[in-house]
Amino acid sequence: MADKTTVSGEAEAAVERIRALNEQILEFGRQAGASFLEAYEANLKSFAEYQDTLADSSQVDWLAAIARAQANFTRELSAAWGASARDLLK
Repeated sequence: MADKTTVSGEAEAAVERIRALNEQILEFGRQAGASFLEAYEANLKSFAEYQDTLADSSQVDWLAAIARAQANFTRELSAAWGASARDLLK
């Protein structure tokens, strides 16, 4: 029969391996989240640029103003959402 010291040492080693594996999983999750966030922000920036292009091509002043306002809102929303999401990923 194994003594208590051997069993205790094996249990502690198993707990340490599980803890290390959990840390790796969490880090991979953070990296995946950061990659998704960067891609999402790039997509929103492209969308805002498209809205600016529409505003530039519009011959109706009020329509151009709305498109520019929407583009600015998209940029501001993207920046605020991105900052909040990055704080959560830390």
